[in-house]
This record gives sequence, C-alpha cells and structure tokens, in this order.
Amino acid sequence: MLYLSSILDLFNGEVVASSISDKQDTAFVLDTLNQLPDLPGAVLHSDQGSVYTSQAYQDAIKGKGITMSMSRKGTPADNAPIESFHSTLKSETFYLEGLTQTTTAIVEQNVREYITYYNLIRIQTKLNNQSPIEYRRLVA
Repeated sequence: MLYLSSILDLFNGEVVASSISDKQDTAFVLDTLNQLPDLPGAVLHSDQGSVYTSQAYQDAIKGKGITMSMSRKGTPADNAPIESFHSTLKSETFYLEGLTQTTTAIVEQNVREYITYYNLIRIQTKLNNQSPIEYRRLVA
C-alpha cells in the first residue's frame, strides 16, 4: 500500500507538489508542503485527517503565510478537486493498464510520469482545451 499526498492549484488544476510514501504520517505531508514556496495570502484546503491537524503541520502552514481551510466532518465533496485528480490518475494509469500488483518503484514512476503528463500535456475543457501549465502561461 502506498499513499499519495498532492497539492492542486485550483486556478488551473496543476499539481504543484506531491509525495509518495508507504505510511501516512506528518513527515509525509510535510514533505509535500515543503515543496511549496512561501505563499502569503494563499489558502490550502484539506480534510480533517490527523496529519493535517497536527501541530507540526499547522506550524509549517503558518510559516509559509498560508491560511488553512478544512472540510467539515462528513463532507467529502469539499475535497472534490483533489479526489477527482486522484481518481483520474488511477483510472488513466493503473486501471487502464491493468496494474493491480506491481513494485513500489513502478508505482512511483507511473505516478511521477502521470503528474508530468497531466500538468504539461493533458488538456482540460474547463481550461479552454489547454493543459494546466499552458493555461497558466497564457493567462500570465
């Protein structure tokens, strides 16, 4: 079992940080968070999992100038954008290719490659048929 921690920019749907681990602990999500630059005024949304409510994570969020937003209990729809990305990743890689039992190295490679593909190449209708990175470049 592996876990994927990822942060999605809601402006263009780009995955801006991600980590893979065999355990879901605070160090794991801190690794993902630490990939972000300081972002004063930004809002970061998560569920109410223990790793996100930990003091270390809360301190790291504040240290980057980020405001924390959390889902209300029993409202998984609050996390729809990231849940949708994770579902798409699984559908377009592991399920499509029939990769149900494989090595950790292959899973990690597939996830890294898919995130690169998703950000750079995979077009999205909501972005005027641009990839997330193309859309950001055109708008900037």
